[in-house]
Amino acid sequence: MPVTVLLVDDEPLVRAGLRAVLEAQPDIEVVGEAGDGAAVIPLVRQLRPDVVAMDVRMPLMDGIEATRVVLCTVPDPPKILVVTTFENDEYVYEALRAGADGFLLKRARPAEIVNAVRLVAEGESLLFPAAVRQLAAEYGTSRAREVMERASLTEREAAVLRLMARGLSNAEIAERLVVGVQTVKTHVSAVLAKLNARDRTQAVIAAYESGFVAPS
Repeated sequence: MPVTVLLVDDEPLVRAGLRAVLEAQPDIEVVGEAGDGAAVIPLVRQLRPDVVAMDVRMPLMDGIEATRVVLCTVPDPPKILVVTTFENDEYVYEALRAGADGFLLKRARPAEIVNAVRLVAEGESLLFPAAVRQLAAEYGTSRAREVMERASLTEREAAVLRLMARGLSNAEIAERLVVGVQTVKTHVSAVLAKLNARDRTQAVIAAYESGFVAPS
């Protein structure tokens, strides 16, 4: 089955460009478009896309609020891929904190766009650029440090989280640590549970905000 995508951006030319790039792939299908975050909820319920490519700056409802609403109100919600013009945009960071799964620049090359959609759909690796890592570190809080301390990660879980924070997939982590992929999945699940994180993105944000991982 192809990866289905909903495009959300207030610029028709951006949506047209993304559609052209994605629909050139045999394993990706664009199932709908929206010009504002306010239109996302009914379309997600109707079309059930695997991935929503979401602009962060839109006139009526921005991508941050739209992400929150989707994740809070839609059963088995889609993956959210943030699409933006500026990589150091605090809106991007807030969207990731709200639950978005990845990040894509509008000026990205076609191959990067396709790869981003596939990675987010698989849910086993992150698109977390250096500029956003720095923002996460700057937003560090004592609460984040307390959560990390209470988590009491094992040595292997800590190693897995550090590699997750570098954007490695489960297969890449398994190769790096010389263990099986299923073992890595078990460690990832344990990390998410201990940090009370919804997904990998939330766990990695916690890692940077707590200072457990330093931005490189």
